[in-house]
Amino acid sequence: MERLPGFRDFYPDPVPPGDALAWSAGLRQHIQATWRRIAHRYGFVEYDGPPLEPLELYTLKSGDEIVQQLYHFVDKGDRAVALRPEMTPTLARMVAAQERHYKKPLKWFAIPQLFRYERQQKGRLREHFQFNADIIGESDPGADAEILALLIDTLRAFGLTAADVVVRVSSRQAWQAFYRQQCGVATVDPAHEYAFYQVIDKLERTPPEESRRRLRELGIAWEAVETFLHGSAPTEELQRVLEELEARGMRDFVQLDYRVIRGLAYYTGVVFEAFDRQGRFRAIAGGGRYDHLIHLVSGGRVNLPALGFGMGDVVLAELLRARGLVPESRPRMQVFCLVEDPSLRRQMLPLVQQLRDAGLAVDHPLGLEKSDKQFKRAREAGARFIVSLSCQPGGTCRAAVRDLQTRQETTCELDKVAEWIRQAARATAI
Repeated sequence: MERLPGFRDFYPDPVPPGDALAWSAGLRQHIQATWRRIAHRYGFVEYDGPPLEPLELYTLKSGDEIVQQLYHFVDKGDRAVALRPEMTPTLARMVAAQERHYKKPLKWFAIPQLFRYERQQKGRLREHFQFNADIIGESDPGADAEILALLIDTLRAFGLTAADVVVRVSSRQAWQAFYRQQCGVATVDPAHEYAFYQVIDKLERTPPEESRRRLRELGIAWEAVETFLHGSAPTEELQRVLEELEARGMRDFVQLDYRVIRGLAYYTGVVFEAFDRQGRFRAIAGGGRYDHLIHLVSGGRVNLPALGFGMGDVVLAELLRARGLVPESRPRMQVFCLVEDPSLRRQMLPLVQQLRDAGLAVDHPLGLEKSDKQFKRAREAGARFIVSLSCQPGGTCRAAVRDLQTRQETTCELDKVAEWIRQAARATAI
């Protein structure tokens, strides 16, 4: 039985070699723990939603063409459903339903697993985990600066510097003003405008002749676009964001770049994408302001400004590997209890449980094993402490404890083992 294309298996370290989709469960844990730690530092609280949603939740904002990119089907209740390809529509639905119970602004984050039925390629699979962070109910540009600071701090937490990554910021409002000026009208056809945004979004991935042709078809001159890209100053809201990031000491991470426009139709203001400076990988993260999405999803009942970003684990993991920033796998075990004499197994089990109750990671042989094999297993598991028993003829047992790191040894009463181990660990941590 083979794994489905584009999906990963997560193995304990060391990961079996030779399989690009055999990933480290330890690296996944490191990435997600870092995401959570930095989100909590910024006062964000965690939420989650169902991995299966009504198909309409995605077609409502993206049109029927998105269906080809989804895992979708009709369930036994005759409902058209889809595995979630992104988290923002779910967030908008949840907020629209329950926002009255929460004080604004909301600062929420999630780490969902997302699914898209797309052609797999470097940095893009058919599933991935993603860090989503959003601020809802605040229209001031200070919220844009805060969400960008969270993104930058998250990248820094992985050991990445301004020499490694750059966050390119832009403004959908600036592009909207440019588009309407070129078309010479105050109101435009949304489909026509969206087609223009799609051309700009793909400029760096499309041959220049193709981009010029598509712009001509939309009635927009390539020269005007080029002038805007290379000569425009930041908008008032972007200038405020840049100033706040400079005040935080993060300006070196940020670059004004109007080539960023974000392809999704629901963005309304500041937009941004994070890239490695060497240009070897796809975007690490991306997001922006989407002030009308909750209004759309709620059918006009709720109108709250919102902004956020998503950071996937696939490109991030590739970048960390390339920069040598993947941490060494931690030992699975702290203590291994040897059962050298099978007749002492019953006496060892209470000690094993006592040490686990004390919060230590403890293992022991589950069956009959030779002492040298037990010791080898302890080494392979990374155990620092080895515990064995010796019992007197009258039944009194004492524990022999060896610290493999410092080579210290002691013999003590069974109820003193946990404290000795903790003191030994603290002494080397100083």
